[in-house]
Amino acid sequence: MLNDAQVQSSPNINRDVNRTNNPTRTVKTLEYKGLLWTCALKEICLAALWLPLGALIFCYVTASFFQADDIHETHCRVYNVVPSISAITGISPQRYIWRICVAYHLGPRLLIGSLYYNYHKERTLHITEVKARKEALKLGEACYWLNLIELFALTGVTYVSNRENYFVHEKIFIIFMVAALLHMLCRARVGCIASDAVEPVRTNKLVWILFVVAIIATIGLIVFFLCHRILCRPLAFTWFSVCEYILAITNMAFHAIVVRDLPLHELQVICPTNNKEN
Repeated sequence: MLNDAQVQSSPNINRDVNRTNNPTRTVKTLEYKGLLWTCALKEICLAALWLPLGALIFCYVTASFFQADDIHETHCRVYNVVPSISAITGISPQRYIWRICVAYHLGPRLLIGSLYYNYHKERTLHITEVKARKEALKLGEACYWLNLIELFALTGVTYVSNRENYFVHEKIFIIFMVAALLHMLCRARVGCIASDAVEPVRTNKLVWILFVVAIIATIGLIVFFLCHRILCRPLAFTWFSVCEYILAITNMAFHAIVVRDLPLHELQVICPTNNKEN
């Protein structure tokens, strides 16, 4: 005899068997086509800006509070108030935060450099004068390569600390400064070529202003560095550090103005709706 539990479970078992053996049953295949992901270019650029800026603020505040003796030590051992960027990002654990943030912001920076290259190339197509068009093309390519050199130098000066290898750190920092200033100059120049035939770049005036500020800060940087290294003047290294911070903020602002040149653009991941046949 069958008990009640066996009698009640039999129909369910039969239905499961029939459902499993049903030859007409099909499994839906998902096709991830069309627009899969989108992100505003403005958000990407602002993230690329806030990563190094936030890390710089974090390193400065924490190092000033907890490691003041380490970051204020100078070559001539004179009185110093403001530490350099190399000092606050060369100690532990701040160096790890700084390196991680710089590493994560390199991807968007490479993307922005490629976008600007195509942006200037598109603008150059509307220049009718042959000489001006050739100059614009050369300056656009120079901007692209200078941006790459600047990024590689920034990576080098980040991961080769002045405490680990001062000689190499100093030389890479010089390359970074030269590439950054030339990049600003080329961007400012290419944005105003043939302005009578095609609309100038929106942020061109702002780029010129940032370039002038960067040049003044660079001159001050060199002068105060020599005063510190050769004459060992008190507070000379403080003013050197102030000029260094101005240069850093100017450089970050320069790379963030893409949000004004391309305010409505988006980065999208799209799968083709039509299969390509070989």
